[in-house]
Amino acid sequence: MLQAQATLHGAVSIVNAIATGKGATLGISLKTKAIVKISPGSGVSIESRNKTISSRLINRVVQKVVPKSELEKFKVEIELESDIPTGYGLKSSSAISSAVSLACAKLFRPKWTDKQILLAGVDASIESRVSITGAYDDACGCYYGGFAVTDNFKRKIMKLEKGPKNLVAVIFIPKSRKRGNVKNLKNLRPIFEQAWGLALDSDYWNAMILNGLATSTILNSDPKLITSLIEKGALGASVSGNGPAIAAISKKEDIVNIKKIFSNLVGTTIVSEINNKKAEVYEL
Repeated sequence: MLQAQATLHGAVSIVNAIATGKGATLGISLKTKAIVKISPGSGVSIESRNKTISSRLINRVVQKVVPKSELEKFKVEIELESDIPTGYGLKSSSAISSAVSLACAKLFRPKWTDKQILLAGVDASIESRVSITGAYDDACGCYYGGFAVTDNFKRKIMKLEKGPKNLVAVIFIPKSRKRGNVKNLKNLRPIFEQAWGLALDSDYWNAMILNGLATSTILNSDPKLITSLIEKGALGASVSGNGPAIAAISKKEDIVNIKKIFSNLVGTTIVSEINNKKAEVYEL
């Protein structure tokens, strides 16, 4: 039996890509691990404690990476472990699809480039309807760590930059998963264009605040929350992805004040370090 293990991390949004097809993210240290085992036989089996993970997405990733002739000869077993909450905008799907792609590529496509590995996950996300744009920005944020600024439609990385080590992401996970209509983000397209331009200039915190004010008005969150977080010391704050999680980036000494803002809301707060580590894979 051959096996490979891939580890990726989560990310939070700096700029949401739905309106313009252009996005930006920042890696955080919440982790996802995929172990892929192959043995003689056929079929794909998925084992995960998290029942909300899309098996359709995982199967599609496997089909993208593993040649059809090999799938007929080998049984592919996938074990997933993730401490990224799913369905809150913290890039869990991108982390999982890229981890599965990376582990499968290690065994079946050792010559594949980072981009080929990423695109297998991105294409699988579109085809299995997990993502509208394929979330290339999210995939890059999870895969490379640090800041990633991308053009999702062109599948192009515009900028990769290390994130500041002395900062943390304070993330609020609301009890209610209610979101507004994501398609309405397109109504504020010029604002997202502007936010993305700021990110491209490495003005990440202003990009994040602008994104936060724009997304919160549409995605069932309160723009006042973003303002309050900035007042209490957050450098940037925004709805992450399509929500409903809210992320605030702050210095360690301001964590208590940020948490106080979230303590008035119903849900849980987690603190995560910034991640600059690239995805890792090795044979077991």
